[in-house]
Amino acid sequence: IGDVVQIDGLEQILWPVHCVQNTRGAALHPALDAARITRFFYKGADPRVDSYSAFFDNGRRKATGLAEYLGQQGATELYICGLATDYCVKYTALDAVELGFRTSVLADACRGVELRRGDVAAAIDQMRRSGVNIITGFPQPAD
Repeated sequence: IGDVVQIDGLEQILWPVHCVQNTRGAALHPALDAARITRFFYKGADPRVDSYSAFFDNGRRKATGLAEYLGQQGATELYICGLATDYCVKYTALDAVELGFRTSVLADACRGVELRRGDVAAAIDQMRRSGVNIITGFPQPAD
């Protein structure tokens, strides 16, 4: 985990297989009201390039179509959460700001990989410096 290789001229981090479409690892939580979901956008379908952002692959060679869809819907403000704070959440938030969306990350609803100690804190700091609003303080569920 975390080894870096070169593929098609881009540095790629080797990760274990995860979030594979149509598997339990990619399933929506059963308590989520999926009836309100109108469209899915897929990333990570090209085995030659990582795809951390929900908007583009890491080489920015292909877009997912999410930005165009959100624009067509009149969206101007995004709230982002998920896995992993220091990779997919960070790159999605940074791209969202660059694309002109007012962007907030719900930090309490995210978790990081933390390949190196401090990666999550550095990601939060980078997002904040780039104009992402970091929201914390949501009530935590009882264990």
